[in-house]
Amino acid sequence: MRIKSFIITCAIVFSVFVSPTSSAATSELSMTVKQTPNAVEPRVTLYGTLKPIKSGATVSIEIEKNGAWNPTKLSTQVTRAGTWKVVKPATVFESKVRYRAVALINKKTVLSPMRSIALEKLDESAVSDPALFIDLVGPGGRIHGADVSRWQHPNDAKIDFVKMYENGLRFVFIKASDTTEKGDALALKYAAMDHHAAQAAGIYTGFYHYAYLPDVTDEEDIKRDALAQAQKVVWRLASLGGYGEKDLPYALDLENKCVRYSSNGTCLKNATRTAVTLWATTFLASLKEKTGKTPILYSYANFLEGSMIRTKELTQYPLWLAHYGIDPAKPGNKPGVKEGGCFVHSWTSKNCDSQWTLWQYSSCGIAPKYGVPGNRLDLNVFGGTQKSFLELIKGIWTPALDDLMPKQEPSTMLLTSQSATTTDKAVTFKVNVTRPTSLPVVTGSVKLVFDAVSKPTPLPSQRLVRETSGVWSLTVRGLPAGNFSGKLLYEDVSGTHADATVPVNFVLAQGPEPTPSPTPTPSPTKKPVTDSCKGQIRN
Repeated sequence: MRIKSFIITCAIVFSVFVSPTSSAATSELSMTVKQTPNAVEPRVTLYGTLKPIKSGATVSIEIEKNGAWNPTKLSTQVTRAGTWKVVKPATVFESKVRYRAVALINKKTVLSPMRSIALEKLDESAVSDPALFIDLVGPGGRIHGADVSRWQHPNDAKIDFVKMYENGLRFVFIKASDTTEKGDALALKYAAMDHHAAQAAGIYTGFYHYAYLPDVTDEEDIKRDALAQAQKVVWRLASLGGYGEKDLPYALDLENKCVRYSSNGTCLKNATRTAVTLWATTFLASLKEKTGKTPILYSYANFLEGSMIRTKELTQYPLWLAHYGIDPAKPGNKPGVKEGGCFVHSWTSKNCDSQWTLWQYSSCGIAPKYGVPGNRLDLNVFGGTQKSFLELIKGIWTPALDDLMPKQEPSTMLLTSQSATTTDKAVTFKVNVTRPTSLPVVTGSVKLVFDAVSKPTPLPSQRLVRETSGVWSLTVRGLPAGNFSGKLLYEDVSGTHADATVPVNFVLAQGPEPTPSPTPTPSPTKKPVTDSCKGQIRN
């Protein structure tokens, strides 16, 4: 273990000044400056966001000297996610240095607030081996890490990654994408916020994608959905700048095999073991091919055993295994082992051990201890050595223009089925939305929009179900009898795909009126109080 002074609990002093008046009132440029722990040389990281997003805009750094602002050679471009980052060697110590960022937007100069930083020189005993720079201060003498998502940002609160670093965490996985429209938008919001902030604090970062599987059985349809979701991940990774020197591989969070839900959220249908395995294998292989970095699979032993087929192909992907209630600090403890018998899945060894790379050992970490708002935090340990950890992050991928998410890419909608009979039955539509390549769109949603002349009052309820990428079923209930006209509207709030419409017309005849049944008065029931952290490790 390195000596304490090398952990760099630097006294970094920031002074925030009043932002200079910008001549482009509609644009806002933010900037944060931090001294970043580094084994080879002291570094300074400057990062921020540009709002509204203008990807490709140049951000330049200026430094104050003798009361005047002077340009530097430091510049970068804004990513598709609206973020920017510059890393430079630290050359001036102890003295306070002032920086500001400058961007030219629509021929108008936009200035960030000024930031001031005083750097501390590292102790001469610092080592230059990056592997030794990664502290083994986690349970069991392992590398310690966490994973975060929108749940770690209550009321948009920010995570203090400097505090996270000072308390021993050296890696963090950040949710960056999701199969669903709402979940994906929230993931992007916080991934863009957390990525640069964590790396500036000296923490290695990884992203993960939460997957929902398609409600289809044909093998080609399953593959098509997996490829579409992998494309979404590649576009998301590209929008965040690709893979840099502190980026872990993207992870697939696969823990849910339900493909059809009732209106109250109950699962009505699960994917088969064959379908789950085919989907995962297709997704992982595509992501590896497109980025050149082997992705990680996150799951738990019961799911791997009961929901997937054991294959040799899957073993090439590092396993991030969730298993709670076992203390990784105790010698001999390991995840994915039954008290009696053996979990049988692709990562099971001859002696029944799970060949894991990362172990999520608790969902009940003490969040404030690590600078995280809220009460709970997922905690993880890395199963290998410091050098094998650095092997995991090898591989830099800088996205080319073709890798970037398109903007307003033309889309085509096809109405494949429609049913409208009587008022006691739902009106249903099934649509297929494709890209110019005939591949399915990767995001978006569909709704029924009535023409003004036939718009009912009150408006009926609409329930949209995603069957697979680009294929939706829409159910409309609560319409009166009559003639209706309007359009089905496909829209993508992310701006990736352009809107598309198809006209619809239908007639509803009056159906039998439902006989109201008396509603019994429910007796109050007291919900049992459960402790979801019972038996978990609370580090």
